[in-house]
Amino acid sequence: MKETFLGVPADIVTLEEAVDRVRAMLSQNRPHFLASINPEICVASQQNSSLRATLLAADLGLPDGVGIVLASRLRGGRLRQRVTGIDFLQALCALAAREGKSVFFFGGADGVAAAAAANMAKQYPGLQVAGTQHGYIKPAEEGDVAVKIAAAAAQIVFVGLGSPRQELFVALHGEATAARVLMVVGGAFDVLSGRLPRAPHLYRRLGAEWLYRLFMEPRRWSRVLSLPRFLVLAVIKKN
Repeated sequence: MKETFLGVPADIVTLEEAVDRVRAMLSQNRPHFLASINPEICVASQQNSSLRATLLAADLGLPDGVGIVLASRLRGGRLRQRVTGIDFLQALCALAAREGKSVFFFGGADGVAAAAAANMAKQYPGLQVAGTQHGYIKPAEEGDVAVKIAAAAAQIVFVGLGSPRQELFVALHGEATAARVLMVVGGAFDVLSGRLPRAPHLYRRLGAEWLYRLFMEPRRWSRVLSLPRFLVLAVIKKN
């Protein structure tokens, strides 16, 4: 079941249900796109038709962001639980370690993806890291990365290039990677590598990780402005 926000669908799932869906995807011989649905990307999709088309084609839209849950409540929807990108990335690493699936980390500054992958391998013994690639490359080189991923025979690919670049990479090159599952993860590698601290548990429990990140990275303040705009638009368009 899905709920739509500004025309962008988000799946009404728990983390465990989403993991079960990915387990099924891994048995199918085609690429599957896991999108992360939050207020910022919903607002951005109103002006970016390529991004919007990519989100509409997603096989699973993770309800990431407290603003999505709040909007659902305000308009009488059924979505009550977030599935954050960083939590789901770790859940998929656990799944991959248990079931012998290989993973690839693509994105972030030089060394960040490699450090994040190494930390996940330590946390989940048996995790097969097929390869890593930093994201500081030209758009024209992205096709070469897809070929590199295919050569590594990765089954799950985590793409952390920032939006909308990461979503468009999946749309343009997902099939060429030959992976079964491609998930966009934003800045998760920065946290998993240890480059940035994750929000304390209290912030996470309250759905206020965005506020903690704003404290840590004040340059993100302009992105926060999309939340009130999203809430107004989402409620008005629903009603």
